[in-house]
Amino acid sequence: MTWTVWAAIVIVILTVAALIKRYETRLVLLASGFLMTCLSLDPMQGLNAFAKSMTNSGLIMAICSAMGFAFVVQMTKCDVHLVKLLSAPLSKLGLLLIPAATAITYFICIAIPSAAGCAAAVGPTMIPLHRRAGVSRPGTAAAILGGTFGSMLSPGLSHNAYVAKMANLDVIQTIGVHMNYTLVCGAISMIGVTIMCILLGDYKPGSVSEDELAEESDVQRVNILKALAPLVPVLILVTGNLWIPAIKMGVAQAMIVGAIYTLAVTLSDPQAFSKRFFAGMGNGYGEVLGIIIAAGVFAAGLKASGLIAVFIEVLRGSNEIARWGGSLGPFVMGVITGSGDAAAFAFNEAVTPHAPSFGMAVPTLGTMAALAGALGRMMSPISGVAIVICGLAGVSNPIELTKRLAIPMIIAVIFVALAMV
Repeated sequence: MTWTVWAAIVIVILTVAALIKRYETRLVLLASGFLMTCLSLDPMQGLNAFAKSMTNSGLIMAICSAMGFAFVVQMTKCDVHLVKLLSAPLSKLGLLLIPAATAITYFICIAIPSAAGCAAAVGPTMIPLHRRAGVSRPGTAAAILGGTFGSMLSPGLSHNAYVAKMANLDVIQTIGVHMNYTLVCGAISMIGVTIMCILLGDYKPGSVSEDELAEESDVQRVNILKALAPLVPVLILVTGNLWIPAIKMGVAQAMIVGAIYTLAVTLSDPQAFSKRFFAGMGNGYGEVLGIIIAAGVFAAGLKASGLIAVFIEVLRGSNEIARWGGSLGPFVMGVITGSGDAAAFAFNEAVTPHAPSFGMAVPTLGTMAALAGALGRMMSPISGVAIVICGLAGVSNPIELTKRLAIPMIIAVIFVALAMV
């Protein structure tokens, strides 16, 4: 191996360390990528990667429109109406509230693909419901967190759009590649979290004070039309692709239709609504596409240094190495950094295009890396969504959630590695 490969290995280790210390993700990836291209005497490769990623039209349309729609759904509280609608029949389930919360969060996360946004929508309704039933605060938080990777089945998720473009498929076809595996992982999470909560004594009926039972969500009465709003784009995309070709459309178009429906049923101020939608689009570009752009520069640095070529040769030598590298790599990075996005985007940018050379399909490897990264983020005590849920549920230490999710997530990622390849 050349000296640039060894230098790249050192830079990658330092990059991981910086991400663990919670330095800004985009800054770390950009700085590392540009440093590697400069050491390889090819700085233009990093600059060209930056420019190319900035103007990726397919990703910009899908991600920015989905984030704009998510912002207006949150502004109009349609997400809370959906949660209330789904949780209304659950008040008498007792212990079964734990798997029910995971399942409902999983489903809602399809319509609200932001994990933290979904948690913020679900928490105010589900947490008081669980506390009334006698479920502990850590158990309640873990049950909600256990469903926050349902976004893998969302047409608005950036990873699905990213892999779809790479594999020359549409988004619904890409979701079909991993849907069965993602559903099984959801079942593993639901059952596993319930078992862990039982083992840790999280269910004690009658253990909650009367003062705490007074907590209520700010939406008291469900409006069915508002509750349906978050589901409109998903229903249009699924129906158009599977049953009614006449309404088949892209993700961006479906999000606009969903936004128009939301405006109509909520009778919101059109000016405030419009400002919020475009604020969401801007947030989508800065927060989500920003990571994709930075991951592209990082991958360019890895290519320029020669490290990717070495890694591809290793993967060509064994399908087993490819299987475990594509799953455990993003999984471990998701755990230690609290974000599955950076690891999955970097892996998919650098390695996944070469999947056929070591006996794998691009959509399979790409979606496996994204799913594994999401599973790793689920058990990380430093993830943004874990911190949000801990704040909502009154849990002082996020490691309490890791105790309840670690074993189910490890089982799930092993299943993904064995079943998807």
